[in-house]
Amino acid sequence: MMDIRPTRRERERLAQRQEMLIAALELFSEKGYHNVSMHEIAERSEFAIGTLYKFFKNKEDLYRALMLEKAMEFHDTLNEVLSRDDDVLAVVRDYVVTKARLFADNIPILRLYFAETQGVSFNIKAGIDQDIRKLHRDTLKALSSVMEKGVRTKVFRSIDPHHLALALEGLTRTFLFFWLEELDRHAYGMSTQLIVDLFLNGSLARDRASENNSDDQKI
Repeated sequence: MMDIRPTRRERERLAQRQEMLIAALELFSEKGYHNVSMHEIAERSEFAIGTLYKFFKNKEDLYRALMLEKAMEFHDTLNEVLSRDDDVLAVVRDYVVTKARLFADNIPILRLYFAETQGVSFNIKAGIDQDIRKLHRDTLKALSSVMEKGVRTKVFRSIDPHHLALALEGLTRTFLFFWLEELDRHAYGMSTQLIVDLFLNGSLARDRASENNSDDQKI
């Protein structure tokens, strides 16, 4: 069987690249993307500026690599949960919990992305967003498949699975924005059960839910 493990030189290059990305993230988080130079990143990562340019053409290229690497990590981790052939409700709960953990472990890069990409002057926003949207669409498609299974097995009401997926995504993303703004007040990680409960059971009290169902049947 052919050995496909990376060579020692390749492992060293990957380790160096990761050190550069970590240093860049620290500086971007501290000062903002526009206020950081490649020389500062080289100094923080303890590499010569020439070595840094061997890995990245410029600051935009480095930032793009940083964002896409994290987006791929999110994509792979969430899709692994969604691809499991488990009970639909268990998959939905694990998806929300896993997403919460990913957010909690990556607060600096999430804050950086949301803060920097809101500005119209951030000229690589469109390119990064396009690639990240592709990954998000793929995850949303996988989530829709889980919802489709839930509808088919009568775990969920007969609702368009894509709409169900969008509803769950809307809840999680809204909690994320509030969580990032006020970590102490809006604890996303502690709100996972609330998100699942709102998605699965709605917000109406039981007696109100029964009345609403009766009204729906009259329409």
